[in-house]
Amino acid sequence: MIRILSKIWPVLIIFALWFLFCFPFFTKGLIPFPSKYLVTFFAPWNASYGMPVKNNAMPDIITQIYPWKQITIDTWKQGQIPLWNPYAFAGTPHGGNYQTAVFSPINILFFILPFVDAWSIMVLLQPLLAALGTYVFLRALDRSRIASTIGAIGFMFCGFITTWMAYGTLGYAALMLPWILWSIAQNFKKNAFISRITLPLFIALSFLSGHFQISLYVCIASVVFICFEGLQKRNSKEVLRSLLGMCIGVGLAAPQLLLTYHAYIASTRLDSFIRSDVIPWQYLITLFSPDFYGNPVTRNDWFGHYAEWASYVGIVPLLLAVFAVSRKLKGYIRFFAVLGCFSLFFAYPTPFNDLLYALKLPAISTSAASRIIILFSFSLAALSAFGLDELVAAWKEKNKKSVFLFIIVWILFLVILWMMLLFVKPFPLDKLVIAKRNCLLPTVLTLGTLFFMSVGFFKKYKQYMFLVVFLLGLSMFDSYRYVSKWMPFDPREYVYPEVKSLTFLQKQTGYNRAFGNIGGEAGMMFSIPLIEGYDAMYQGRYGEFINAASRGIVSPGSRSVVTIDKHGVFTKETLQLLGVRYIYHRVADGRNVWAFPVWEYPDGQIKQIYKDEQYEIYEDTNAFPRVFLASSYEVITDSQKIIDRLFSANFDRRNSIILETTPQLEPSIGIGDAQIVMYSPNVIIIKTTSDTNKLLFLSDVYDAGWEAYIDGKKTEVYRADYDFRAVGVPSGSHTIEYRYRPKAFRI
Repeated sequence: MIRILSKIWPVLIIFALWFLFCFPFFTKGLIPFPSKYLVTFFAPWNASYGMPVKNNAMPDIITQIYPWKQITIDTWKQGQIPLWNPYAFAGTPHGGNYQTAVFSPINILFFILPFVDAWSIMVLLQPLLAALGTYVFLRALDRSRIASTIGAIGFMFCGFITTWMAYGTLGYAALMLPWILWSIAQNFKKNAFISRITLPLFIALSFLSGHFQISLYVCIASVVFICFEGLQKRNSKEVLRSLLGMCIGVGLAAPQLLLTYHAYIASTRLDSFIRSDVIPWQYLITLFSPDFYGNPVTRNDWFGHYAEWASYVGIVPLLLAVFAVSRKLKGYIRFFAVLGCFSLFFAYPTPFNDLLYALKLPAISTSAASRIIILFSFSLAALSAFGLDELVAAWKEKNKKSVFLFIIVWILFLVILWMMLLFVKPFPLDKLVIAKRNCLLPTVLTLGTLFFMSVGFFKKYKQYMFLVVFLLGLSMFDSYRYVSKWMPFDPREYVYPEVKSLTFLQKQTGYNRAFGNIGGEAGMMFSIPLIEGYDAMYQGRYGEFINAASRGIVSPGSRSVVTIDKHGVFTKETLQLLGVRYIYHRVADGRNVWAFPVWEYPDGQIKQIYKDEQYEIYEDTNAFPRVFLASSYEVITDSQKIIDRLFSANFDRRNSIILETTPQLEPSIGIGDAQIVMYSPNVIIIKTTSDTNKLLFLSDVYDAGWEAYIDGKKTEVYRADYDFRAVGVPSGSHTIEYRYRPKAFRI
């Protein structure tokens, strides 16, 4: 038993720290989801709830990630692949969004556990898997058990893993890095069957985790490590084999990658190149004191983007990493030092960062460059393991010079830092107070670490382990303090609780749409089709159409959000065309400018069908049905001319549509009817009856992946009324079936 414990105690330490972090979930039933933030700040719940909120820096989890996961699992359970989201943007790609992670194996949890528990386990597993992967990788590099444990803890709750953990996507994409590197290291050590299999699997898992940018960084770092190992071991054959394994991994993720490419080329992201979230150099101080500029949790952050720029790994790993580089800059230490510096150069304002923007690389130049900082944090964590082993070696060799010189340099750093804070006072008084307070604990931890580093020269070899254990304890304390401060554990009963007005609207809507001062999270969680939304991968042309409702001018949509001008010149006509039959209005909004002006509708056109203390619901009796048969068309190809004609006073939008190509079937005036008989994310079935040829209009967003079949025979889908769908339907009774089957995904 003792022999077994001597081998597995690091894993037990990692599990113990993880369980301590997860204690509120396992013992109190609280979940790692900002539910108090949800009901306090987001409509319609904020009309009924109000309470203190721990962390308000993670709104995307509420508005995007959790609702997307709900759609993903619901669609899988319907027996369909979650490719399309019908509840936002009048329809939008879902699987192609990438952050929905529809093919992630972690989704299996949601078929085993209740949804909220599956979500919690999915989130909480990330630091555990990150730590275990880092540990086995460092052991593969012949680091000692305790050194590997400190490195694992440094990465386990590093700034990036901590601040993005609640999303359940970026963390999984990043934590595969040590597992991939372990596979590569094992391949170069011996011809191991397991590592041959795991390398492509871990690559695929990273790319299926929900964040392409992070997976790409992981892939690049892995390729560099393969090349480094090849040069170091002089084994070009293994370089080729490992690169082939990575290619196979990318191939395994191809369904997701090609699906995303299909959505990407039609989205606003195609040309959305940004120069944002470059970390300023003065933010390096947060490696020492992560809350030097405040923290969103304590509502005193005043500089920077905390979540995007966080790179903290803990005081002990930081000092050990620097010690490793100062003592022996060669071998793996050189590799991780170069990798860390390389990531810094791209995250901070340097010519390398400028190059990223100038090259306009998809997924890189269109996202926050600062996220490459994950490679820096991992490099520091890995270097800390080398640093501890080098420290023990220095103790054994009685090499006091290198250690005491290192200690002196760090003490000088502390002296200069505190002289700046106490005497130079570089910030206003209120901000200076924050900086000084948040430097106290890091200073104490630094002095404690330096003390233990020096005491090693006055102890016998057998007592070194006690000193190292103290360093491990300091690292565990620091990591737990950091992550527990950031991560909220909130009551599960506040996770999108039932609201009477939403329940009524859900039952009333049918195939019609709704509109009001509610976000896409309400639509997705309660299956209510909305026309607005928040998603970086929404279709660009739809954004142009919604923008045109304001003044009739075609202009590009915003980067991630689609909102219609509530007082636009053509807003009512747009809502009518999109089949918006129900208006959701908060009573307290009254006639304020941010409320939709239901009071401006003519008498009799709109009527109130529901009212409670917080909300009222109106029905627009003139709203078009989601599907209808048109008797005529016009062909216009110029974008602005389409909008001009569509909203002109003499254009009958109910009986005529605008196409961009001439249809194969010529419609004519006559009696006809169209009814939706089945509507699901990927399949829509419509029954039509007419005594003449017609054009069937569906006010769902056009996408090249949609195919249409009339009585089982494939027919062409036309882009209609700027960004919607139409098919030619012959006279008589027919069944029209829409199927979403993007060609790239089928390939």
